[in-house]
Amino acid sequence: MKKTDILCIGTALVDSIIKGFDSNPISASGYRARSGSLNVGGEAVNEAATAAKLGMNTGILCFLGNDAAGDMVFHTLSDFGVDTSYIIREDDHPTPVTTMFVNDDGSRKSITNGAHRYNFHPEQYTDQIKSAKAIILGSLFRAPFDDPDIIYSVLKNASECGVLIFADTKLPNFHPLTLDDLKLSLPLIDYITPNEDEAKYYTKKDSPEEMAKVFLDHGIKHVIIKLGSKGCFFADEKEQLHLPACSIEAVDATGAGDSFVAGFASQLLRGALDSEALRFGNACGAITTTAVGATAALKDRDQVLAFLTRQNQ
Repeated sequence: MKKTDILCIGTALVDSIIKGFDSNPISASGYRARSGSLNVGGEAVNEAATAAKLGMNTGILCFLGNDAAGDMVFHTLSDFGVDTSYIIREDDHPTPVTTMFVNDDGSRKSITNGAHRYNFHPEQYTDQIKSAKAIILGSLFRAPFDDPDIIYSVLKNASECGVLIFADTKLPNFHPLTLDDLKLSLPLIDYITPNEDEAKYYTKKDSPEEMAKVFLDHGIKHVIIKLGSKGCFFADEKEQLHLPACSIEAVDATGAGDSFVAGFASQLLRGALDSEALRFGNACGAITTTAVGATAALKDRDQVLAFLTRQNQ
């Protein structure tokens, strides 16, 4: 089996993105918005698209329905150069579609539905997992990674083969889990990457330093807390580092955290130090916010390197 640099595992969907929603009705059942668009999305899709654009040999293990939304995701990933041979497609379950309301500052709210809770079984694909240099769980605490047995099986298989493990996170939507529910799995994670709200939810702490300590105390080797406009905070047993956000005018924050994770992972695989990879991931996330949709703005690694050069001037 061909060796994969990064295998992204998790959710694949279509985002219906609405910008400039006006809550004042224009009729009994009608509302206006400034724009609406359809974009491929889901944490695993966003991460895979970014990693492939950055030159990584990237695969994705995810579920799609045999429907128009699934076709859209499949063909978009193929166009980005992602290996789609591990995608599972079925007639009985639709591809999830998320409605997202994006504010002018780039912040957003999303609406999920029953299709998002379908839990496929990535632990059954051991050969694909073991053949990767790194896997990204996109995202821990959401299907398919809202089942402790599935989580442990995937991470154990990866860990036994020396695969580098990244776990992005989400707030729960259908099956809430706590850190204690995953006490066997968490020590197998090399890097966990919650945003500030997620870290606060799972640790019950308020400061990045306190949040990171809780994750480290549960055995996770490295913690990155994404702080949005405040940058990011990194901690392991040896050091702590706060990196400010890049200077950028945000349009839509959808997928920024996913691009951060994929960018960070790609640089580590190229041999970068944690601090260097953090700066690169930070730039990937910032670039992603400059266009509507998670995969529209970031083009390739040269774009990111040029952006970092301008930021340092």
